[in-house]
Amino acid sequence: MSNEIHNPTTALPANAKKVWRITGLIEDVIGLVVIAVLLFLDHYFQWVEWLGWIFIGLAVLSIPSIIWTFVRPHLLYKSWRYNADEEFLHLKFGTITEKHELIPMTKIQAVTTNKGPILKKYGLMSISVETMGSSHTIPCLQEDVALALRDEIAQFAKLKEVE
Repeated sequence: MSNEIHNPTTALPANAKKVWRITGLIEDVIGLVVIAVLLFLDHYFQWVEWLGWIFIGLAVLSIPSIIWTFVRPHLLYKSWRYNADEEFLHLKFGTITEKHELIPMTKIQAVTTNKGPILKKYGLMSISVETMGSSHTIPCLQEDVALALRDEIAQFAKLKEVE
């Protein structure tokens, strides 16, 4: 086996950090709004006192989550690497725990591209690779790179286009 299989080298574009940061902020804001509504309802309806303290505790515990929202994209960007060749799709990623996935091309059953509004704003797409028992995603690729990689994986996996 070549060294490239063990150490994928292709990095994600720098815009991936912005996408992850925006996504994380949206999730944090939604969580804070839910906590704020619960605190308001607790005050308005005068629920039992200990329930209010739980909501305040949740609000305080959300502070590390907000900090993590700004740190995590940088760590993910530094760790995310991928490669595809005729035999394997190799993914390496992880912030605290590094994960290496080696997916044989012969096991791939489907490959799709997708983009939501945030990815679309930055001209990015994600690729999902389906096998019999799992799904694997390469996030935040430039659109042209994602489409070319999707087609390359489909060719290596000998997938037929369904009409």
